Amino acid sequence: MADDGSAESSTWPMPKFRFEVDLGTELKGVAFQEVSGMDVENQLIEYRKSNSPLFSTEKMPGIAKYGNVTMKRGVFVNDATFWNWHAQIQMNTIKRRTVLIKLLDESGAVTMQWQLNNAWPTKITSTDLKSDGNEIAIDTLEIAHESLTIKNN
Repeated sequence: MADDGSAESSTWPMPKFRFEVDLGTELKGVAFQEVSGMDVENQLIEYRKSNSPLFSTEKMPGIAKYGNVTMKRGVFVNDATFWNWHAQIQMNTIKRRTVLIKLLDESGAVTMQWQLNNAWPTKITSTDLKSDGNEIAIDTLEIAHESLTIKNN
């Protein structure tokens, strides 16, 4: 059957260039240049049952391990939002937040959402400076979190 372009028959992968990030209560819809590292991995447990006739191990899923999410955005005048959040970290005291990463369609509606639970900034890398460069200044924020959930609309 030919695709006539109607909404019922066209199913295309979503482009990844239109997205926004909510970093908590006062940080809604922050524009980032890049978001990466949204991954999860289960540790592997190898176990051999005592009554198994095979002389090999059985592989079972173990504890889930979530990678840190890295976000890059331009530096703006009088904007120290990331640095202020990072400054709240003290010994065993962390202001954790729920971070939402939203993939948007052409009308701006949310089509897919990644939720980072109990997130906090673990590293901030400020831009490098070059007297002969013409690039924009970019800050990099690395966020640690305890779990990642995905919602499809």
